[in-house]
Amino acid sequence: MSLLSLKAVSVAYGGTPILEGIDLTVSAGELLGLIGPNGAGKTTLLKAMAGLLPISNGEIRLTAQAIAKIDRTLLGRTLAYLPQEGGSHWDITVKTLVMLGRLPHLGPWRAPTEADRAAVARAMDACDIAHLGRRPTTQLSGGERSRVLLARALAGEPKVLLADEPVAGLDPGHQLDVMEKLRDLAASGRAVIVVMHDLTLAARFCHRLVLLHDRRIAAEGPPEAVLAPDRLSHCYGIRAYHGSVDGNAIVVPLGRVRQGSGHAAP
Repeated sequence: MSLLSLKAVSVAYGGTPILEGIDLTVSAGELLGLIGPNGAGKTTLLKAMAGLLPISNGEIRLTAQAIAKIDRTLLGRTLAYLPQEGGSHWDITVKTLVMLGRLPHLGPWRAPTEADRAAVARAMDACDIAHLGRRPTTQLSGGERSRVLLARALAGEPKVLLADEPVAGLDPGHQLDVMEKLRDLAASGRAVIVVMHDLTLAARFCHRLVLLHDRRIAAEGPPEAVLAPDRLSHCYGIRAYHGSVDGNAIVVPLGRVRQGSGHAAP
């Protein structure tokens, strides 16, 4: 079942085109990775999907409804957006911040219910932050803050999760934990769209990849097809080692290539 679809979507800043003619469908049960070089429009596309940026052309539909016409409360219950940079400027506890993810489910002046508290507890356990519940958010490390913000997004139990570089700044163990959680979340019947730079994690965990380049989708499909050497050379300007360990794909950048030559740069 399609949960999010884009048809001929274009986005521009001040008249400068950033994305053009994006066609994409994301289904329930899918973990989709958005990859591409810096400036390719990955974050812009994610924000447009979340309804946070106006589009200059095309249409974005969430659960078959035009996203621009969906009631904001319903949108907040259906879709969660985890930005690349975030945090709290207030001296509140971690548990209080994660509870903010339940706001779309709460009526005016309504206290959290047992169901709300249970959703928060599940999200905190999933992100390995239950032991941080009483700590002020202003006293978190960068990696801890990233996991707390992911827990806040998960606490809302959205049908669609948009996450911009959710493993950036995390140690290798927590990177694996977060990617496994996102894959489990997709397996539960949700759609997860994640911006990534780590090609090995993208190859290992994502069901499908979308490679953005020059304002358009340069490639879309299974990771092994999208991460083909010719595409990495053309879009990233790199050559990479492709292999596997214990059945898990590995894609490691080795060096730059001269565009059009296929040879490593000196």
